[in-house]
Amino acid sequence: MQGLPYVVVNEEHVLQVYNLYWTAFDKLRNYPRIHNMQDNESFCEFLREILNEHAAAIPTLSLGLSICSPHLESDELDSFMRRMLISRISRRVLAEHHLALTEDLANKETSVDSQDANVGIIFTKLNVKRCFDKFIRLLSSDGTLTDRLRRDSLLQGTDKLPEIIVDGDLNTSFSYIREHLEYVILELLLNALRATAIQMKESSFSIPGVIRATISSDEDDVYIRISDQGGGLMLTETQTPADLYSFSHHRNTTRMRDDRLVALQHFSQRKGGLWGKVQERIATPGSEGQVNEDSKDEDKPQPMGMGLPLSNIHVTYFGGTLELLSMDGWGTDVYVRLPRLGTNLEGIEV
Repeated sequence: MQGLPYVVVNEEHVLQVYNLYWTAFDKLRNYPRIHNMQDNESFCEFLREILNEHAAAIPTLSLGLSICSPHLESDELDSFMRRMLISRISRRVLAEHHLALTEDLANKETSVDSQDANVGIIFTKLNVKRCFDKFIRLLSSDGTLTDRLRRDSLLQGTDKLPEIIVDGDLNTSFSYIREHLEYVILELLLNALRATAIQMKESSFSIPGVIRATISSDEDDVYIRISDQGGGLMLTETQTPADLYSFSHHRNTTRMRDDRLVALQHFSQRKGGLWGKVQERIATPGSEGQVNEDSKDEDKPQPMGMGLPLSNIHVTYFGGTLELLSMDGWGTDVYVRLPRLGTNLEGIEV
């Protein structure tokens, strides 16, 4: 952060995140050495406090950099934001993995479940099809997630959401962080559902309204393709699909939209912050997974534009790729490649 222009570092929201990270570093640097399990319990409580303090870091930093976007070159802004998000994910993975291992040890739980054996937050036999099934069940029921989709101003009056079909190698399983995979799948499905539902509503001719997810794998990687019929990305001649990941308003003009800035401000001030987790999207407002003083505001769709960029960061963190291929006028194919854990190092930029 200290390498950013002075006007950017001193922006209110950017400065808030800078102070937050500096304080956390100072606390960790001065934390006493751990000698026994009792010390470790105290350390775990300390980690939980740090995680809670940083809950609003993503929307706060995004809001600050969106405001300062005119003062930064697009490449400089995107490179900085990517490093910050990867750094945050790295610290959270370490902290949550330590907490999970400590909890397993305290409960004397040795997971032998043949379907979901896990070590800390890493599921060693994570089945991709079951992750899809989880969200298909949620989206096919009249629950909170479906209600929020229908409250979207562009989807009001939609009688039925598109059908989701999963095919390919349905027995594919691998070692991965379940939270990361589920977050990516949910965000991509929501984007595909919204685009296809809008196309179904506005089109004068019959569209099947089917979203097809295909799974395959080899010795080193797992592959996922999600194909929708949402009309395609409809980008301008100067845009590329990668611009949708950008945090610069030069590449992605939606970054300066009023509704997105308001949404970022809302989440930066929200009691629970924004963890970037699946539970936040599917929990009922006011429940443990989604705490907020004003449940009415919380239940409204919040168009922050963070889902796709965060999904890209989650995928590329362990050396994977996320690519968008648009057939304008028909739909979009999203290709995800995820290395099996143990075959790649984290994509940390120094």
